[in-house]
Amino acid sequence: MQIKFRNKHLEKCYIKYDKAVKEFGEQVARKYIQRISIIKETENLDVLKNLPGLGCHPLTGNRQGQFAIKLTGFNRLIFTLEGDQLQIVCIEEVSKHYDD
Repeated sequence: MQIKFRNKHLEKCYIKYDKAVKEFGEQVARKYIQRISIIKETENLDVLKNLPGLGCHPLTGNRQGQFAIKLTGFNRLIFTLEGDQLQIVCIEEVSKHYDD
C-alpha cells in the first residue's frame, strides 16, 4: 500500500506526532496517525469499510469519489484512492463533520 498526501503539511503531521498535536490537538493527532497506519495495512476497501469503529464510507455530492473515516465525534479523515484494491491512497484533509 502506498500512501500519498495532498500536501507536505499533512505528511509532516503523519511523520511527526508533535506537529500533528499542534495542528489538530492530541486526540485527533493520535487518531490521524493511527488511522493512516490502519489504511496502510489494509488490503482493500471492503475490508476497510468493515473494520469496527472506523465508520469508513463514501462521500456524496461535491465530494463524490472521496471517502471518510471517523477520527473523533466531529473529525473525519478524508481520502481518495486509485484503483479498487487500495494500491494508492491520497490523504486529502482532516475536516469537521457536523451531521453526527
